[in-house]
Amino acid sequence: MMNWTLYKHEMKGSIRLLVIFLAVITLYVSVIIRMYDPELIKTLDGFVEAMPEIMAAVGMSAGAASLMGFMISYLYGFILLVFPMIFYILRGNGLIAKYVDKGSMVSLVAAPVKRRTIAFTQMAVLCSGGLILLIYATGLELVVAQSSFPGELVVGDLLRVNAGLLCLHLFIAAICFLSSCLFSDTKYSIAFGAGIPTLMYILQMLANVGGAAEKAKYFTVFTLFDPQGIVEGTASSIAGAGILLGGAVLLFLAAVLIFQKKDLWI
Repeated sequence: MMNWTLYKHEMKGSIRLLVIFLAVITLYVSVIIRMYDPELIKTLDGFVEAMPEIMAAVGMSAGAASLMGFMISYLYGFILLVFPMIFYILRGNGLIAKYVDKGSMVSLVAAPVKRRTIAFTQMAVLCSGGLILLIYATGLELVVAQSSFPGELVVGDLLRVNAGLLCLHLFIAAICFLSSCLFSDTKYSIAFGAGIPTLMYILQMLANVGGAAEKAKYFTVFTLFDPQGIVEGTASSIAGAGILLGGAVLLFLAAVLIFQKKDLWI
């Protein structure tokens, strides 16, 4: 089902991007968690109250009563959503569409390797990269939280929230991979692979602001990821994560089927 030679080659091609995004995650996670302080929280809450629409748009809210609640407000509305999304957009395009656009995919499928194997291998590369980012972020959150505020973070809550986040990440990755398999021209692959997740995130930002714009939540999958609901164990938040995971599986399978029937002689 997978070609390990191709997998190792493509994972090496992911290293530079991974290093960049791991560095960004390190910076933001380390700084934001260490900002959890009653006095500083009052200052941050003041910013939220002064600019409610802007802060709400990126998922930031006032009144965090716990370290996990603080992390949800300041990490899970923007940082841990947008940066992995950019990784999926950039890497997803390079795994299929870029090869087809350059004409080098013909040489790859000419080798004694099934198209399905190539597609599953490239899909595994994309998912592995995202998994590395999330596992690293989880470990970093645990280390920084426990070293700075021992006993404040409920580890089970963090793991459940990040499991839900993984479901969202996989769905976004699946959109990017499907676009890469669907289009032979990288400009269209990027346009759809980047455009759809970005548009949905913008709609989520509008929904967060509230008012008449709140109806935008019905047109974005980001609504299905509810970290606070996951912490509280609500049925709707768990169902949302399940829908994201199921949708990701279906989109990935569709991408593989499209690639199997794709005309590569362009």
